[in-house]
Amino acid sequence: MKTLRQEFLAHVGQTSPEPLLIEVQRAEGVYYYTPEGKRYYDLVSGVSVNNVGHANPQVTAAVQRQTADYMHIMVYGEMVERPQVQYATKIAGLLPEPLDSVYFVNSGSEAVEGALKLAKRHTGRHKMMSMHCAYHGSNHGSLSMMASPEGDTWKAPFQPLLPDVEYLWFNSIDDLSRIDGQTACVLVEPVQGEAGVRLPEEGYLQALRQRCDETGTMLIFDEIQTGMGRTGSLFAMQKYGVTPDIVCLAKAFGGGMPLGAFVAAKQVMDSLQRNPVLGHITTFGGHPVCCAAGLAALDYILDNRLVDQVERKGLHYENALKDAPNVLEIRRSGLLMAVELGTSDKLFQIMALFKEHGIMSDWFLFCDTAFRISPPLTISDEEIDDSCQIILNCLNLLTE
Repeated sequence: MKTLRQEFLAHVGQTSPEPLLIEVQRAEGVYYYTPEGKRYYDLVSGVSVNNVGHANPQVTAAVQRQTADYMHIMVYGEMVERPQVQYATKIAGLLPEPLDSVYFVNSGSEAVEGALKLAKRHTGRHKMMSMHCAYHGSNHGSLSMMASPEGDTWKAPFQPLLPDVEYLWFNSIDDLSRIDGQTACVLVEPVQGEAGVRLPEEGYLQALRQRCDETGTMLIFDEIQTGMGRTGSLFAMQKYGVTPDIVCLAKAFGGGMPLGAFVAAKQVMDSLQRNPVLGHITTFGGHPVCCAAGLAALDYILDNRLVDQVERKGLHYENALKDAPNVLEIRRSGLLMAVELGTSDKLFQIMALFKEHGIMSDWFLFCDTAFRISPPLTISDEEIDDSCQIILNCLNLLTE
C-alpha cells in the first residue's frame, strides 16, 4: 500500500523536481505538525497568507457559520451576498480615496489579470509597463509582466505572451521618462517581494505617481504580499504615502481561503459594464465562504491591533539576527524580510538545516542568496526568541 507521500508524488501535479515532502497533520498559531509529531515554525505564513495564524478561532467560526448558511449561489456580481457586500464595504472604508469599488476574484494572479484589463479598457491604450525582478503570477497575462534578471528563463517556454509590455528598473528615476501618452498602466509592487525584499528609495514612488499623472497612465500597486498589515501599515501604500489608481489584493486578504480582488474608483470600475457588457466575469470570485473568512481575519487584525505590533516584531528579528555568523544584510519592511547570506550554496545548506531543525522558511524567485522570514503577525515575543535561537544554531552549522 502506498504512503500518502508516495500518492502525492504519483497523483498531485508537481511544481518542482524536489518538493519538501513534509506531511502536515494539523496547524495552529505559528506552528504546523507532522503525523510523526514533529513541530515546525511557519516563518513564511504560506507566503504571507496566514497573517492571523493557523486555525484562528475567529476565522474558523466564520467559515463554519457561512457554510451552514450557503456556499456558491450564482456567477459573480448578480446576487446580493452579505459576506461580499460587508467585506467590500469594509475594505473600501479602509483604503484611501478614491479606491471604493472592489472586484472579487480567486487569487493574486487573477487580480493582476483583472487590473490589467481594467487599465486597458479605461484608458483605451495598449502599452503596459512593469518592473524588472517583479513577480505578479503565473497566468499568461501576469507572466507577461515579469522580467527575470536571467532573461527569458521563466517565460521562453510559454511564448508568445502579451505584446507591448516594457520593463523599468525599480528605483530608477531615469527610467520613468519612458512612461508616455501611450502607456495604459504601470504595475509595481510598493516593496519588491521575490526580488528579495527591495524597498522603495525615498521619493521614488512619489515620482512614479507624478509621472503617471502627467501622462494619464494608470498606476497599479500589487499589494498581494504587502497588504493586510505585512509591512507595518494595513496597506503598504499608506506606509509610503502614495495612492494608486488600482490596487491588487490576495494572499492574507482571504484569511487562509482563496480570495483576491482588484480595487479602483467606482467610475473606473464601471468601465467593465459596457463595450462589452460583462467585460470581466468569474464564477467563483468572491465566494461567500472566502469572503466570510477574509472579513473575519481583517476584523481580528483590527480588533487586536496587530498592525501596531508589526514594526516592533520585525525589529526584534532584525536585532537578533543582524550580527549572526554568515548574515551579510537584512532587508526588511515590517514583518517581510530577507536575510542575505551572499551565496546560493549557503542558502541551500540553510534550507536543509531548517527542515531538519523545525523551521519552515523559503528563498525568493529572483534572489537565491537570501532566506525569507514572514511569520504570522500573531507571533509572540517568546516565539520570536525561540525561532531565532533555532535559526542562529543553523547559521552556526553552515560551511564555506
